[in-house]
Amino acid sequence: MSQQVQLNLALQGGGAHGAFTWGVLERLLEEPWFAVDGISGTSAGAMNALMLAEGWRKGGAAGAKAQLEALWSELMLPTDLPTEGWSEPVNLWWQSIGKHLSPYDVNPFDFNPLRTTLERLVDFEALRRQSPFKLFIAATEIETGRLKIFRESELSCAHLLASACLPDIHQAVEIDGRHYWDGGFAANPAIYPLLTECAASDLLLVLLQPFQRNTLPTTAQAIADRVAELGFQTAFMREMRGLVRLQRYLRQRPWLLGAMERRLRRLRFHLIGPDEQLASLRRVSKYNTSRQFLEDLRHNGRLRAERWLSVHRRKLGRRTSGTLQRYFL
Repeated sequence: MSQQVQLNLALQGGGAHGAFTWGVLERLLEEPWFAVDGISGTSAGAMNALMLAEGWRKGGAAGAKAQLEALWSELMLPTDLPTEGWSEPVNLWWQSIGKHLSPYDVNPFDFNPLRTTLERLVDFEALRRQSPFKLFIAATEIETGRLKIFRESELSCAHLLASACLPDIHQAVEIDGRHYWDGGFAANPAIYPLLTECAASDLLLVLLQPFQRNTLPTTAQAIADRVAELGFQTAFMREMRGLVRLQRYLRQRPWLLGAMERRLRRLRFHLIGPDEQLASLRRVSKYNTSRQFLEDLRHNGRLRAERWLSVHRRKLGRRTSGTLQRYFL
């Protein structure tokens, strides 16, 4: 494909599992036709969106690849730190502590190493002035439960920390007198801004959670994992179901010629979802930042994107790839 194809990207959150999205984006950035109009991201998806935009601002596609690698390399545990065998027990211990103590008890000064990393890697002032893409960063307003979308023209480190603020680990992030938790509670990720604020007709979803589980959770841990997963999936599934149903409705009524009706009819959906290995991981692995684990996810993301491109590349700019009704209707 030689002709440029402009995409809107919707990047799901999922903690350390976001390294899978890193691999997907890295592979897409190697395509000469790849261009971006807008990106909607939540939590880890927001971090990937930020790095993609900041890197592209500084050096195009090559700069975006380098910026993504810089972020995930910063998040990796030191290579000389032994991680084998202890990562999961430590995280389970932390979850147990969290049942009795809040972040306000165990982290009264709200230390967050991600803040230092973001401030070092991103020139937020320059990005606010010169973002190469439209950005839509999701957070959940605690007082109302409403979805809050932060735009590229206002972004600061606090907005990204708000999008990734897990309430059992970090204190709420305060912005302009309001308090925020992880955007996944309200949208993981938000789709509607890519329809109302962007022009590109191709929308690529990069997801970290499977649509379906084939086994009934019966252990306490499995039930807790599924409850948490549903909590971060339901809003997205509801929004996508509504969009797919509305698109089908409008295609059956071609006489409706409003601007939004025409846009929804021509919208083309594409999907890169988790591979079997990622889908099989337990929730606790979202806290695993060991180098080997993140590099494996990156590699798997690249492979997943490569397979997707081999099947669907020619559909970009022409038609929806896959059958969305299978997932959302």
